[in-house]
Amino acid sequence: MKTPNKHYRSLYGEKQDKESNNRRITYLYNNFRGSFKDECTALFSASGRTELGGNHTDHNNGKVLAGSINLDTLAAVRTRDDLTVRLISEGYGEIAVDLSDLSVRDSEKNTTASLIRGIAASFHDRGLEIGGFNASLTSTVLPGSGLSSSASIEVLLAEIFNNLFNGDRLDPVQLAIIGREAENRYFKKPCGLLDQMACAYGGIIGMDFKEEIPLVTPIDVSFEDYGLSLVIVNTKGSHADLTDEYSAIPREMKQVASYFGKSVLREVDYDEFIASIKDIRAKLDNDRAILRAMHFFNENLRVDGMIDALKSRDIQMYLALVDDSGSSSFRFLQNVYPSSSPAFQGLSLALSLSEEILSGDGACRVHGGGFAGTIQAYVPQDMLQSYIERMEAVFGEGACTVLSIRKKPAMRLV
Repeated sequence: MKTPNKHYRSLYGEKQDKESNNRRITYLYNNFRGSFKDECTALFSASGRTELGGNHTDHNNGKVLAGSINLDTLAAVRTRDDLTVRLISEGYGEIAVDLSDLSVRDSEKNTTASLIRGIAASFHDRGLEIGGFNASLTSTVLPGSGLSSSASIEVLLAEIFNNLFNGDRLDPVQLAIIGREAENRYFKKPCGLLDQMACAYGGIIGMDFKEEIPLVTPIDVSFEDYGLSLVIVNTKGSHADLTDEYSAIPREMKQVASYFGKSVLREVDYDEFIASIKDIRAKLDNDRAILRAMHFFNENLRVDGMIDALKSRDIQMYLALVDDSGSSSFRFLQNVYPSSSPAFQGLSLALSLSEEILSGDGACRVHGGGFAGTIQAYVPQDMLQSYIERMEAVFGEGACTVLSIRKKPAMRLV
């Protein structure tokens, strides 16, 4: 098979390393040939994602700004004559799933096998075709970095079924919904739709989750055109034992919504909320829940402002709103360090160091779920090397990853 050079710029950015990409794809082809004693006939790609605004709003039907990125999951694929999916992923063993049985299996909880079975089940439930295939996978989407490596795989698998067996009948939004269904029902992880949407769609998109099918606003912009590099800094903090911290955020927001007889905060009138704070305090006995609700309402407004700023090419207004989002996450949402372990504040330290290095230029904020993991920084390109050196002197070599926005959706490349 040929390498997909014509797609490289739209997938991996202006500064992509074509030779490195060719080596990666050659490795994938060779791995497929060595594993399955056959030649692959198709190559698929689905990106990771970065959240740009709307921190912890989607689970209460809020608004989010996010983008597909130049890190992706690739799959070399060939169809089979039966209903078996055999998948080999770099660094992991082989997975085999028999799609003649699409029932939920508790033994597959939190495994890739559950995602394969769950995605096939969603296609079958919609009256769409499914079939078996062999696949070899490799990914540059860093796990545990808030870039949604799991959603990238979900969307990739959905696009394989969509393209090979259904003639690409489903659009990116439908693929994202199928990925979420598999994660909720089969992988057994509650999640919203943000990650899958941003991995599936391509480019920067605003998403309004007020309705079941989100309203999408595509925005054509490149931060490099403004002399900025988008950098993710991995503080190397562990996400272990943080489940309660993560689950408390939507739970507390919904506690405030329930005071008004609503299921999510998006259904609550802001002015009524402000007027009722004294009574909410008395009813809930939880000031943090009220602060998190305040973050939700104002973060929705910030997303609107960020979209308007990008559309009007007002990058300084956009960066100011990025900083505002980070400040609100720190003070009101309170997801920059775990309340259960206040001595461990890698994200707080990374944000403080970033502000010191940037000295009023660029912007920075917590990235993704928070409590541990990554921050996001917009770094002027003439400061990029110095920023990386100083951050990695604290957080270790390889802590910084420079991202570009990918313009293509999840797709078949060859």
